[in-house]
Amino acid sequence: MDQKMNKGSLYLIPSVLGATPPELTLPAGTLSVIGKLHHFIAEEASTARRFLRKAGYTAAFETTGLMVFNEHTDVSDLLPYLQPALDGEDIGLLSEAGVPCVADPGALIVEEAHCLGIKVIPLTGPSSIILALMSSGFNGQQFAFHGYLPIEKNARFRKIKELERIAKETGQTQIFIETPYRNRQMLEALSEACSRQTRICIAVDLTLDSEWIAVKTAGEWRNKHPDIHKRPAVFLMSF
Repeated sequence: MDQKMNKGSLYLIPSVLGATPPELTLPAGTLSVIGKLHHFIAEEASTARRFLRKAGYTAAFETTGLMVFNEHTDVSDLLPYLQPALDGEDIGLLSEAGVPCVADPGALIVEEAHCLGIKVIPLTGPSSIILALMSSGFNGQQFAFHGYLPIEKNARFRKIKELERIAKETGQTQIFIETPYRNRQMLEALSEACSRQTRICIAVDLTLDSEWIAVKTAGEWRNKHPDIHKRPAVFLMSF
């Protein structure tokens, strides 16, 4: 009698945060796993291929399965993405930058993998959110990540005031991000909406040669205009 085929695993593979050689921020174990895989799920095919080559991947892409999964994907049927694992083959889920499934659509793939009984294996790599928290000096025991705040000015102002209230009442660090070309507007909104003594950390270009991290009160930021336009940034708030 044929034995039931063992399922493959889903590896969660972090990527670099910018134009940094993978070997500088990804451990040898993660790079080793990448080299052994023949099936990948990624947000964009072209950037995934570039990253894989920089990470030392040598297999021909013509014989490598690469499926695209992003915010435009129809999520009504996720089975095709995980079929290789059901057939006994391992799969790598790649992030565009940083770790998969955090501010990243890949969480739906992982959820489906658990439902199908596929083993999920997270690998080590850079997370801008955690790196920013580490370098802020803010409360690392209690923190919350809110993703993107509202774009509309009044709604954003109200959200900032709400997060400031939570930070003041609980001591919980509040973390959020912004589209790089709106960084200046975010800093202006923070300096205007927050009490002067509220502390704001800005962590820019993490892991890159141009990395820049600073902590000031909202009052101090009102008189300082750092060059953060179009640069990946993480914002943190503490009271």
